[in-house]
Amino acid sequence: MDTAAQKSIDVVPDDLKTLLQHHSAALAAQLQAHHLSTYPPSAEKGIRHFSPAETAKLIGVTEGYLRQVAAEIPDVSTVSSGGRRSYSVEAIHELRKHLDAGARGNRRYLPWRNGTEELQVITVMNFKGGSGKTTTSAHLAQYLALRGYRVLAIDLDPQASLSALFGNQPELDVGPNETLYGAIRYDAEKRPIAEIVRATYIPDLHIIPGNLELMEFEHYTPKALLSRAPGDTLFFARIGQALAQVQKLYDVVVIDCPPQLGFLTMSALTAATSVLITIHPQMLDVMSMNQFLAMTSDLLDEISRAGASSQYSWMKYLVTRFEPSDGPQNQMVAFLRSIFGDHVLNHPMLKSTAISDAGLTNQTIFEVDRSQFIRSTYDRALESVESVNGEIEGLIKKAWGRVT
Repeated sequence: MDTAAQKSIDVVPDDLKTLLQHHSAALAAQLQAHHLSTYPPSAEKGIRHFSPAETAKLIGVTEGYLRQVAAEIPDVSTVSSGGRRSYSVEAIHELRKHLDAGARGNRRYLPWRNGTEELQVITVMNFKGGSGKTTTSAHLAQYLALRGYRVLAIDLDPQASLSALFGNQPELDVGPNETLYGAIRYDAEKRPIAEIVRATYIPDLHIIPGNLELMEFEHYTPKALLSRAPGDTLFFARIGQALAQVQKLYDVVVIDCPPQLGFLTMSALTAATSVLITIHPQMLDVMSMNQFLAMTSDLLDEISRAGASSQYSWMKYLVTRFEPSDGPQNQMVAFLRSIFGDHVLNHPMLKSTAISDAGLTNQTIFEVDRSQFIRSTYDRALESVESVNGEIEGLIKKAWGRVT
């Protein structure tokens, strides 16, 4: 730790406000230094290459057919120093386009929605922190993009953890009016949503980052309600109105909601076609979720009277950080299934050191290199992530009326 930061921490002011300011400044300085050492100004966050077996599985072909198709496209694969062939996400995207252009394509390899299929907007939410909400959002968005869907991820949490996972540090990389607030605000500074969408290192996966600016929507909405003129869009419809501007560009929108029931969350729920609630199978978490469900239903009832939509394709609970060997957790999951039935996803998200350790370096299980972990640990984590998100993909297809 540098001397200036240490001095800032050592100062003991008389009032809490000053103490918090000192600690915030010290922590911000150290986080910035850490970010610069991890990602120098000239560096960009990226994703690893995929082996032929992984690539074939992602695209949905055999390895033999993959080699045949890759041979038809110059420079589509790379060879590592060990002589092993691998594929970048850009190469996988080119392979998908090449395959879909052929006679056997027919949206099989680029499974974009057609004109009659509705944009799927999935809100991922929970009232309690630590339920794996952001990790779930990131893996869902990447899983779908790696399988050829056009995905928009929206960080609606002022803490902006999803943004950081995608290489957008909220304190450094996200300026004024560059969050979703810029597209849903009430004044003349409002801007088209297309201007704040950012590309990521995965083709067809875009993000709208977040930071503390999002809290402005919570502050200004009460004032806007008091001074609104006839025809003004109410708070609960503003996210849906913004998404309508770009709906033809995407198949799925994944919204990482803040862990509280404010105006942002209500607007996200109104814009949603589906809801995913993450739940850690512990008694305190389940008790907290009970309060969350009661408050959410009451608020939805209130805004539905004002014209908000409450029709959803599906609403599911995802059990997260699950430990199969933990008896009380198994009992809690059985308890939840007995109450909620098939609203609980069949597959839980397992607790895994591979996922948590990857998060320490702002990476997902898809990004981190397999060689950093014991193979069985990595494979177990990846299988869990793919099972959960494969089940959600099936729900998306069912909402479109596709045969799964």
